[in-house]
Order: sequence, then C-alpha cells, then structure tokens
Amino acid sequence: MRAVLLDCNGVIIDDEPVHLRLFQKVLKEEGIPLTRKEYFKRYLAMDDRSCFKDAFRRHGKPFSGSVLKDLIERKAGYYKRTIGKEARIFPGLKTFVKGHARHLALAVVSGALRREIDWILKKAGIRRYISAVVSAENVKNGKPDSECYRKGLSALNRLPRFRKDPLKARECLAVEDSIHGVAAAKRMGMKALAVTNSYSRSKLSRADRVVSTLLGLRFVTPEP
Repeated sequence: MRAVLLDCNGVIIDDEPVHLRLFQKVLKEEGIPLTRKEYFKRYLAMDDRSCFKDAFRRHGKPFSGSVLKDLIERKAGYYKRTIGKEARIFPGLKTFVKGHARHLALAVVSGALRREIDWILKKAGIRRYISAVVSAENVKNGKPDSECYRKGLSALNRLPRFRKDPLKARECLAVEDSIHGVAAAKRMGMKALAVTNSYSRSKLSRADRVVSTLLGLRFVTPEP
C-alpha cells in the first residue's frame, strides 16, 4: 500500500445519526417522510444532492436547481448549529492517521460539503496529515459510483512523491463505514477496510477486511 483514502462521516466523525435527523427535518419541512431504515438502506454514504434528488423523485415532488440549493443550504445551516454539540471524533482515529502518514499519502474522499470536511479535520486535529480532499462539490455522481475515488487518486498523483512513479488504484486502501462506500472503492480497484460504525460486519462483507474500530490499528494492510 502506498496511500490511504478515508471516508469522513462515520469514519472520522461519529455524525451519521446527526445527518439522519437533519435529513428527516428538512424533508419533513417539504412534506416528505424519511425513516431510519430507509436512510440506512438508500441514502447513507450518498451526498446531500443525490439524497434530496432521489427523495423528491420518489415522492413525486417538483424539483429544480434553486430548490436543491435551498435544501442543501438549509441542512448545512442546521448541521453547523448542531455538530459542535453532538458529534465526536472516533477513538483511535488520530493515532491511526498519524501512524499511516509516516509511510503513506493520505486523502479524504467524502460526500460531505467541503466546509464541513474542513471543520471536521480541524476538530480531529489531522488536517496537516491530509494531502488531498475530494468533497461533494468535486463530483457529479456520489457513492457507490467510483468517481470520488478516481478523483482522489488523481489528486494524490499530483503530489511530487508520485511524479516519477504514479500511484495505482491497487496500491490504495480505502477506509469506509458504508455499503455504498465499499462498493465505490472496489469498483475503482482499491482495497477496502470497513469499520462497523454504521453497518454490521455481514453487510460490509465485500470489504477486504472488516474491523470494529480503528483503535489500536496503527498500521494495517487489507489482509486479516
């Protein structure tokens, strides 16, 4: 392995319950119900844009670019007011990142908004270890599409360390907490380490390795 690409929500920060509640809040304001079961089955790991578009389509609601922008900004505002009070950085995350940064290039590949990712990386104390960030604003298609990981690989290959010997997908380890995230990494040809922060071990079985926590994993390979 020459690089590690981390998901953000559910891997770095324990905020998936917050996202669920805020999606429910915004959609309820639009007359659209969203259950926890439906969120975990369809929407976890998708970016806000994809979630709102799909929910409106499924409920036959009129939709436009201006409506989408309002929905995203409304949820982002709620998130900003909520996240500092409720979410926590997962135990062992900073040690995991620091340990791998000594040997490998690190990136964050997430469906979150860039301003949210920046806040989370600062809160976690790991911003200086991250060489590239791919956020919702950088992709047209969210996970399980592999576009985010393709762009993450491209961003890392712009680093001087990979100029003479470009990084390949098979040399990358993606760290994910979701079914869609694991699928995106595998479609790109990357190895996947899944953490059972959001789904059970059985649901993450496509990953090359599944762990219950990053705590104590200072340097890992995909193989058990």
